[in-house]
Amino acid sequence: MKLSLFFTFGVSAKLWKEKGLLDREKFIYEKLLESGAANKIYWFTYGIADKEIEKELINGIEIIPMPSIYRLRIGKLFYSFLMPFVQRKYIKQTDILKTNQINGSWTAVLASKLYGKPLVVRTGWTWSRFRLKSNNPVLYRLASLIERMAYRNADAVVVTTQDDADYISNRYRKSADKLMIVPNYVDTDMFSVTDKHKYDDKFVFVGRLTEQKNLKNLILALQGLPYGLDIYGDGDMQEELAQLAGSLKVRVDLKGNVPNSELPEILNQYPLFVLPSFYEGMPKALLEAMSCGCAVIGTDVDGIRGLIRDGVNGILCNTTHESIRSAIEKVMKDNELMERLGKQARSFVVENYSLENVIADEINVHKKVCNVR
Repeated sequence: MKLSLFFTFGVSAKLWKEKGLLDREKFIYEKLLESGAANKIYWFTYGIADKEIEKELINGIEIIPMPSIYRLRIGKLFYSFLMPFVQRKYIKQTDILKTNQINGSWTAVLASKLYGKPLVVRTGWTWSRFRLKSNNPVLYRLASLIERMAYRNADAVVVTTQDDADYISNRYRKSADKLMIVPNYVDTDMFSVTDKHKYDDKFVFVGRLTEQKNLKNLILALQGLPYGLDIYGDGDMQEELAQLAGSLKVRVDLKGNVPNSELPEILNQYPLFVLPSFYEGMPKALLEAMSCGCAVIGTDVDGIRGLIRDGVNGILCNTTHESIRSAIEKVMKDNELMERLGKQARSFVVENYSLENVIADEINVHKKVCNVR
């Protein structure tokens, strides 16, 4: 089987690498090749220099980069509609077309219509739900329009949570037999418990530095506590967060991006991981921290409450800085609780989100779709 993956609009393999995501994102496709479920995978990207990334991939994954003529922003938009024609040589050889996210899915829909190929519309998070929660009505309407078009034309829709499946079924009237749940995965061999914690007086956050992640309240929660916070990731709030930490005179160290392959060693240095978001899809960073045996604190919101069972494999709190502070104190002051939560978190991920389980789900999706047409 040959599989074509259409990258999110505007995203390149080089950007994946710069953001530290390449190792994580490529892994499932390498496993599909190694298992024999696919013998060729094409990545259609928006990077003009992405061919150089191929040396970091196993044989069988071929990157089809964007021609340099489309390098400008408006050019990328034109290319997203012209790609099925420009790259028809590769698309015609493909057995299944797949989207990486909804944004840019129109390219795969067009290719499916032109060449009669089965289409899997995959999304790690539901775009319109996020836009609704971010109070952006224009982008919400745009996201809803694109989702409607994509789901209507999909032979299979793959989401990561039951909540998203229910939302799509109710909002877009997609039949249940074409909706499949394939959760985010963790390489539990790589993200495993190794050394004892290096730090006893600080904890860690990993993710994008955006309003969604509620990091200002996380920093405010540090007031009056004897603990520090290390933040891994980047985003448009970096300077604002640094200034807030400085004004409050709390210990916050903004570490920037690191490759996903370095995260296991990093996570194992901390006793506690905190994810204070206002909303989530299925947060990979949380799963990875749990897999490393970290005690975890998360806010009681969509996408997090489905992973953390309060008091069993983690602690749930509200999004206010007072509630976050109380949860941090509760865990950091109780070594027995911390150790128990970490062990239960690790067991939970191994049993439910291991790579082996998700690969089996992915293969089942491909088999089902190949029988559609």
